Amino acid sequence: MSRVRVSTGARLHFGFLNLSLAHERLYGGLGVGLDEPRTVVAAEPADGVDCADPDARRYAERAAELLDVPGAAVSVESSLPRHVGLGSGTQLALAVHAAVARAHDRDPPVRSAAPRLGRGGRSGIGVGTFERGGVLVDAGHPTARFTTDRPADGEWSVPAVAVRHDVPDEWRFLLVIPDADPGRSGEEEDEGMRAAVERADPDAADRISGVLSRRFLPAVADGSAARFGAAVAEIGRLNGAWYADEQGGVYRPPVGGLVAALEEDPACYGAGQSSWGPAVYAVTDAAHADEAREAGAAALDSAGVDGDVRVVRGRNDGADVAER
Repeated sequence: MSRVRVSTGARLHFGFLNLSLAHERLYGGLGVGLDEPRTVVAAEPADGVDCADPDARRYAERAAELLDVPGAAVSVESSLPRHVGLGSGTQLALAVHAAVARAHDRDPPVRSAAPRLGRGGRSGIGVGTFERGGVLVDAGHPTARFTTDRPADGEWSVPAVAVRHDVPDEWRFLLVIPDADPGRSGEEEDEGMRAAVERADPDAADRISGVLSRRFLPAVADGSAARFGAAVAEIGRLNGAWYADEQGGVYRPPVGGLVAALEEDPACYGAGQSSWGPAVYAVTDAAHADEAREAGAAALDSAGVDGDVRVVRGRNDGADVAER
């Protein structure tokens, strides 16, 4: 038994392949692992759970129960912004579980642990990026099994990764995180998703499938940031139409203005809202990273809001786990 440190990056969620009950499979997430910002958690064996962070403490208590260990002293050295669309909940849950497990010389599969931590229900992107990083498309769920009401925690399997590609070395991702109300989570997210699924137009899923097969996947295979950006932006717009009644438009305020401003800048190859936002992304490359960063700052200024702007690399590896 030893002290263990787990470090994992954020993820972008570009949307789903289908929300309509008229199709055979539901959800099917698309996303990419990012090298930063990061969640970093440390743990060492202890009698009982000692953790100052309330969210991490809840996951540590659940991990100790699932692993049948006495407990752990857990510290959160850094964490992702909460509920902004970067996958903070899943990365924290999985990092805490992995740290507690490895501190006790256990190495349980991430996929089996995630449902029992309440993670990986609709989308498998967060679990997939924790495992291996990359550009991911997950297989979704059989519609008859996972409809408008999410099963109880632990009573699902994390959607399998259907497609994975490495993020090309030259690609970069602009992140613009406005100082705005956090995105939906928990029961509020469940209610929003239920309403969207009940009203979802099945034709939008057919259009998304066309973008996926004819634009998204070829762009990744060819390493074209420009064509990839255009594809994910279109997928985001089509997804936003499903959520328009729930979030006040194709994008939630003030995201719409930020996306529009970024898409007018030649350094940004396509922009959109990650998950429920308010995080906004744009696809760019190393040669245009500085210009893209300037475009992000200008977009916040024009919208009259403060926020954080950074340009980050994609990540092609899973979480780092190391003994200290």
